[in-house]
Amino acid sequence: MSNVLKLGIPKGSLEKATIQLFEKSGWRIKLTSRSYFPEVDDDELACSICRAQEMSRYVDKGVLDAGITGKDWIMENGSDVVVVSNLIYSKVSRRPTRWVVAVPGDSEITCVEDLQGKKVSTELVGVTKKFFAEKKIDVDIEFSWGATEAKVVSGLADAIVEVTETESTIRAHGLKIIHELMTSNTQLIANKKSWEDPWKREKIENMAMLLQGALNADKIVGLKMNVPSERLDEVIKHLPSLNAPTIANLYQKDWFSVETVISEHTVRDLVPKLLKSGAEGIIEYALNKVI
Repeated sequence: MSNVLKLGIPKGSLEKATIQLFEKSGWRIKLTSRSYFPEVDDDELACSICRAQEMSRYVDKGVLDAGITGKDWIMENGSDVVVVSNLIYSKVSRRPTRWVVAVPGDSEITCVEDLQGKKVSTELVGVTKKFFAEKKIDVDIEFSWGATEAKVVSGLADAIVEVTETESTIRAHGLKIIHELMTSNTQLIANKKSWEDPWKREKIENMAMLLQGALNADKIVGLKMNVPSERLDEVIKHLPSLNAPTIANLYQKDWFSVETVISEHTVRDLVPKLLKSGAEGIIEYALNKVI
């Protein structure tokens, strides 16, 4: 096939969440233990697995047409790419991640200015250097290959700049956060030359639409029920909806079928109210996409 889009899937913490998102969006990506080139049920896609930290470099250079990585690593690499869509998801939640400055819990350091002349360990070296330079704080920034929290616990560094979602790992190491450096989220990016190609651009745009639709459907469910005509107004007043509930007459009956889309966490409180108001045959069902 002449038209094939080369797509990068992030290896590591985002790998599982990304593959699950693609499956919900309509693509099944099958990993094999010894291959960096997973199978995908789309002849127009060729997938590669690579580290999120390196993804934007591969997309920038045209090795990949598109890829998924974090805003933080695009900034760190200084990559010149097209940001097609902000896909806010992570390995834990649908929240942006945070890069924070942390020190030991018993440290006398309470703000970034106290780090003057100190050593800071991080994987995000470029962004960290820029931050401290703009603050005019002279620090010794050291690259960390991993287990960054242990560097400050063992005394190899006075502070760390590390990414967090829930702060649980930072708290588990007895550290305290003294500053939030930046927030980051997952992004679908494209190579600039590939973006100028009409076929590739349409393929990437369609992918972005379906991925975002799958994210929009997260924590949202469909609710369907039957309602007698004399109780319809009472039932409808309880129903939130993206626009308005869908209402249709049941065949040869003075009843209506009512359907709506609502937030998942409201269902447990809503269903008892609907039953008391006269609704019957209530069905809750999952949604794959909301577009």
